[in-house]
Amino acid sequence: MKKAPESTSLERAAIFLMSLKSEDAAKMLKYLGPKEVQKLGMAMVNLEKVELKTVHTVYDDFITDTESITSIGLNKDEQIRKVLIDALGEDKATTIIDKILSGSNTKGLDTLKWMDAKTITKIIHFEHPQIQAIILSYLESDQAAEVLMNLDEKIRLDLVMRISMQESIQPAALEELNKIMEKQMGSSKSTQIKAVGGVKCAANILNYLDASVESGLMEALHEKDDDLANQIEELMFVFDNLKKIDDRGIQVLLREIKTETLVVALKAADTELKNKIFKNMSKRAAELLKDDMEVKGPVRVSEVEKAQKEILSIAKTLADAGKIVLGSKNEEMI
Repeated sequence: MKKAPESTSLERAAIFLMSLKSEDAAKMLKYLGPKEVQKLGMAMVNLEKVELKTVHTVYDDFITDTESITSIGLNKDEQIRKVLIDALGEDKATTIIDKILSGSNTKGLDTLKWMDAKTITKIIHFEHPQIQAIILSYLESDQAAEVLMNLDEKIRLDLVMRISMQESIQPAALEELNKIMEKQMGSSKSTQIKAVGGVKCAANILNYLDASVESGLMEALHEKDDDLANQIEELMFVFDNLKKIDDRGIQVLLREIKTETLVVALKAADTELKNKIFKNMSKRAAELLKDDMEVKGPVRVSEVEKAQKEILSIAKTLADAGKIVLGSKNEEMI
C-alpha cells in the first residue's frame, strides 16, 4: 500500500487517531504505554492542516475498506483534551494535557515511567544507590539515561556497575521498594517479581547517554572492571553498526528519519556507511542528500553526536517492533 507522502508512521498514527471519534481514539490509547502516549500526543499537537487526500492515504494504510471523511477536526486542542480525559480520566489527563506526559493506571514503580527525568531524579536523589540502580533498571533505557545524566557525576559509574551485576529483584524487596515509591507519590500497588538490570540493561542505558558522558563512563569502567566493561561494549549498539542492518532494514529506517537529521549524522560517518545509505535511496534522493551534505558545511561534533543518537533511537524502536534487525558492536549477523 502506498504510504502517506512525507509522513512518518508516528504522524500517520496521529492523523488516524485525530480522524476518529474521541471515544474510539480513547479505546486505542488505553492499550498504549507512557512513551507511546507521549509520542502520539506530541505528534497530534504538532499536526498542521491535513489535506483530505492525506487522510484517505492514511486510512488505506490502516484499513482495507477506505471510508470518506471530511475533516479530522478543527478544534484540535479540545479534541485532544477530550480523547485523553476519556482514556485516562480527568485527574490523570491533566498533566499529559499540559506536558503530553501523565500518570497511568499503574502505581508505585510503574508510575515513574510516566514522569519526566527531572522529577524522577528528585524522587530518588536521596535514596540508597542500590535502590537508584533498581529504579534505573526498571525504566525505559532512554528515560533511565536522562535520569542518570541528571544524577551526580560521581555516582554514575557505581550505578552502572550495580545495574550490570543485578538480574532480578525478589518479591519482598520489590514490595518494599514499591512502598517507598508509594510513600513518595501517595499511591499504592500490589507487587510481583520482576527481572531487572543486567549487562544488557546497562548497555542499553549507556546507548542513550551523550557521547562524551558515555565515553567517560566507559573509560572509568575499564579502569575499575575491564571484563565487565568489555561485556557491556559487546552489547552496545553504535552508529557504525548501521552497516550490519540489511538493505530492507535500512530502507525502513530511512523512511522514519528526517533529511536534516541524516545530513548532520552522516558528517562523521565513514565511506562504507554513507554508500550503504545512498544505495538504499532512489538515485534522485541520494543526489539530493549528497548536495545537502555539501551545502551544510562544517558541523559541531556535539550536533553530529546528537543526530546520530536520534537515528539510533529510531533504529532501536523499529527493532523492538520487529521491523528491522540490529547487530551490536561485536555481534556477527547471519
